Amino acid sequence: MSAGCSSCCSSQDAPVVDKTYRRILWFSLVVNLGMFFIEIIAGAMGNSLALTADAVDFFSDGANYAITLIVLGMSLQARSKAALFKGICMGAVGAYVLFVSVSHIINGTVPRAEVMGVIGFMALITNVVVALLLFRHRSGDANRQSIWICSRNDAIGNIAVMLAGAGVWVSQTGWPDIVVGLGIAGLGLWGAAQIIARSLAEMRLSDQNV
Repeated sequence: MSAGCSSCCSSQDAPVVDKTYRRILWFSLVVNLGMFFIEIIAGAMGNSLALTADAVDFFSDGANYAITLIVLGMSLQARSKAALFKGICMGAVGAYVLFVSVSHIINGTVPRAEVMGVIGFMALITNVVVALLLFRHRSGDANRQSIWICSRNDAIGNIAVMLAGAGVWVSQTGWPDIVVGLGIAGLGLWGAAQIIARSLAEMRLSDQNV
């Protein structure tokens, strides 16, 4: 490996902490945990798998932001390990939603469409604001990429929750809610696979440069 490349890797291993990025992460952490409590209650009251899935996703994102704040400024190896952990957690969230969906399918649960619509819209506004704030910080290591993927997935999921609410209202069945819940789970599993693959690659690169 050339000296120039070694120098480049060394500079990446000790990043300068962006204070603006840190403030955005703190804001994102607070609003995500707030929306977790709102959606977990609304999901229970409205019997909605999609809202419950989105609530768990909000909690996962809150943990994601907290871990990122802890490892900011640490070595590439430490940041990559944190990203790997977050990817595994995202995968676990997706698996949990798949498990819960079985109960809704068996019981034929019909959620409250109006609750899904209102809370889904609140969640969408929250995630669009966070996604816009994080957009310029989406490039970089696996840790930063994981933050952007979470925010992007959340905004997509919230739009889907609102569409599911409309579908429940029109069809008077719980199937739109179940389909969207499963979609959110699939999106989480796909995002987890991306983050895990990227973090493992960075860990191998970091080991080679030791």
